[in-house]
Amino acid sequence: MEKWETIEKGPFEPTWESLRQYECPDWFRDAKLGIWAHWGPQSVPMYGDWYARNMYIEGTDQYYHHWRVYGHPSKHGWKDVVKEWKAENFDPEYLMDLYVKAGAKYFCALAVHHDNFDNWDSKYNRWNAVNVGPKKDIVGMFKEAARKRGLPFGVTEHLGASFSWWAVNKGCDKSGPYAGIPYDGNDPEYVDFYHPNKDEYIKQQESGFVWYTENSWWHRHWFDRIKDLIDKYKPDLLYSDGPLPFDRYGLGIVAHLYNTSIKEHGGVNYAVYTQKDRNPLVYSIGVLDIERSVQKDKFPYPWQTDTCVGGWFYDVRQKYKSAKQVIEMLVDIVAKNGNLLLNFPLRPDGTLDDECINILNKMAEWIKINGEGIYGTRPWYIAQEGSTTVQPKHRFDEPDVEYTPQDYRFTQKGNCIYAFQLGWPEDGMALIKSFSAGESGPLLRVLDIEKVELLGYDGKINFELKKEGLLLTGLPKKRPVEYAHCFKIICR
Repeated sequence: MEKWETIEKGPFEPTWESLRQYECPDWFRDAKLGIWAHWGPQSVPMYGDWYARNMYIEGTDQYYHHWRVYGHPSKHGWKDVVKEWKAENFDPEYLMDLYVKAGAKYFCALAVHHDNFDNWDSKYNRWNAVNVGPKKDIVGMFKEAARKRGLPFGVTEHLGASFSWWAVNKGCDKSGPYAGIPYDGNDPEYVDFYHPNKDEYIKQQESGFVWYTENSWWHRHWFDRIKDLIDKYKPDLLYSDGPLPFDRYGLGIVAHLYNTSIKEHGGVNYAVYTQKDRNPLVYSIGVLDIERSVQKDKFPYPWQTDTCVGGWFYDVRQKYKSAKQVIEMLVDIVAKNGNLLLNFPLRPDGTLDDECINILNKMAEWIKINGEGIYGTRPWYIAQEGSTTVQPKHRFDEPDVEYTPQDYRFTQKGNCIYAFQLGWPEDGMALIKSFSAGESGPLLRVLDIEKVELLGYDGKINFELKKEGLLLTGLPKKRPVEYAHCFKIICR
């Protein structure tokens, strides 16, 4: 029996043709904001992302940090660090309350990163958080806390690349006192953790790193691990860190996710699958995810940005995004038909630092007033107005934009249009040119404005439809929120 023949039976088959019948569920389109705990043993050194790889690459910052703090990777390797992850102050109930207050409408937990350590009671991997380190079912505890608060629950898997990503543990130093001494990834006693990937290491010395190996054994193993994850936790969202892995094995996992959800929800698919291939023939089987970046304009399909306030894993060196940048990103993304999935890096003990808590509290203040212009909305006929636009120059580019009072982002819901003005007009007037009464303003024939409100302000906003646009006067001297205030334009 082939692996994909073991999937849950249902309307979806493990084929492109079948999976392209997918329709994104309304809960995801309405939610707009998710919070992610991108957390695992790589938080232990508190020295940033990809630590478990870079500690085996001679000359990197993390290699030197590891050698000086823990010992040389030929003696003290990743297998030893994961045992030091205790999560001793992990309180998912407290965290989830913070996230909900900050506006999260779904929550995602990292299930397994490239370091091959499972954060659940894994059937196929003894290197997991129940057996080693915390001795806790991290995924299960997060799921229970999310479900109690009515949040859809997602898991993220970064396992597909692990066999290639971690081939560096088969190397050794080329210079210095440990030159030629193999790293601990060469120890056959730990081959189940470090992978039987010596051939992959040799290949990479000749041809360079590739994201996904061609090793068929690994493809089958990946399928078993991720199917076990779905079977145990029945997530509402599954995220793959990269393109859909491994052809039919990946298609089988997506079909299994959807059919499992259909079985759990009385015949209706509630699940979302996200991956990062921008080819519409690929992302149409689920939802496109764009890591650490945004769309330049409105996108015809629901999509998601995943990003973090700092680094993916806790890093004492990292400078965080401000609450202002986070909220302005949220507004820009939602106006363009997207969702924001935002990671707050947890320290190894399971706690947030003061800076993260401060950002969450500022988000809570803002969302309490402006949330109605975010949740449950859909894109307006245009997404943005103004010359200040987000134009990523390269992959993983998140420019901190300085907006002006001429910059707007739009959403709509029911008979209301929400216009987020990204800069504050000190003269007490706002002009929205997209409502122009000139030849370029055909909306006048279908819009009949009854009232304009400024969310968070009880006073009257005067409005006049002019040739130049919708002129709003009577704004208060003080902005009702710190950033990205919102005009609610109510139409008859």
